[in-house]
Amino acid sequence: MTNGGQPIVRFVGVQKSYDGETLVVKNLNLDIAGGEFLTMLGPSGSGKTTTLLMLAGFEPATHGEIYLKGTSINRVPPHRRGIGMVFQNYALFPHMTVNENLAFPLQVRRKSRAEIEERVKRVLEMVELPGYGNRRPSQLSGGQQQRVAVARALVFDPDLVLMDEPLGALDKQLREQMQYEIKHLHERLAITVVYVTHDQAEALTMSDRIAVFKDGEVQQLSTPDELYERPRNSFVAQFIGENNRLTGTVEELGANGTCVVKLDSGDRVTASAVKVGKKGDRTLLSLRPERVEINPEQGRLANVVEGCIEELIYHGDHVRTRLSVAGQENFIVKVPNKSGHKGLAAGTRVKVGWSQDDCRALDAE
Repeated sequence: MTNGGQPIVRFVGVQKSYDGETLVVKNLNLDIAGGEFLTMLGPSGSGKTTTLLMLAGFEPATHGEIYLKGTSINRVPPHRRGIGMVFQNYALFPHMTVNENLAFPLQVRRKSRAEIEERVKRVLEMVELPGYGNRRPSQLSGGQQQRVAVARALVFDPDLVLMDEPLGALDKQLREQMQYEIKHLHERLAITVVYVTHDQAEALTMSDRIAVFKDGEVQQLSTPDELYERPRNSFVAQFIGENNRLTGTVEELGANGTCVVKLDSGDRVTASAVKVGKKGDRTLLSLRPERVEINPEQGRLANVVEGCIEELIYHGDHVRTRLSVAGQENFIVKVPNKSGHKGLAAGTRVKVGWSQDDCRALDAE
């Protein structure tokens, strides 16, 4: 962290309501470290973009304080906050050249002509667009326009850059390329980035930490691997990556953080008791498709149940296998394509197994 260990951004008890009744953001307490790439992830209406707009100064907080480098910025106008912004629609001035678009934030800050020319040249090289300075935005591809938008956010050396769905308008291949470019820029410049997206894969690829929003509240704030491997509730488990869900009732609670669950199908399985109540309570089991095995070696896995293959879909590096398991017809197993998918065929009855550690007992929705 910068500032002697203090976070660069702090949200303290922040709330936001547009109509005075419904809270779009509810009592947000969030610290963001200097140099961190933090992503706010969630479905539409979850409060992530509103949170970003409050930090940028485009929306006032209804309650609470927002701090930047230890100073409250609630009453500081957007142009005085020194924050770079990148939008999904690029927001470039169409009548200006690339050089003029990049120079604008520096002219507003009354920088000298020599300094403006030097910074514009440097930032164009940074985003690998030297020689494009005299073109207008309409003469650039979507990816090039987005690079210019990123360059404009960086040209005045801000402490903080905010990005609101910046890659949403790009096609899949270009979007993935830009994810890595932005990630590498962040690493090279050691700037703080707050990024908003609803794309889980994008968040996992780019972030140091991810804040998962739902109904105006952060459900979990974790590193990408922690979020994927150890979701803390059923919403996070379902929203991040692909997930098999089995429902049942808690039969036993072990002293070592485990539990025995009787599935609705009658099968009994053991699981990690992540967020369960007492014996007799309903629970939802979360299980990733790549952590399940078909016809495992006998005695190696704690949980083995019967299943029937419904469908096989070839994906090159793996075979996506849909089965009926424990009363669920859409139970997915990703079978690595090491030697084809010999012995697997629709209609075949198989054993399906997984370890206790990979099965998480969570709150029943």
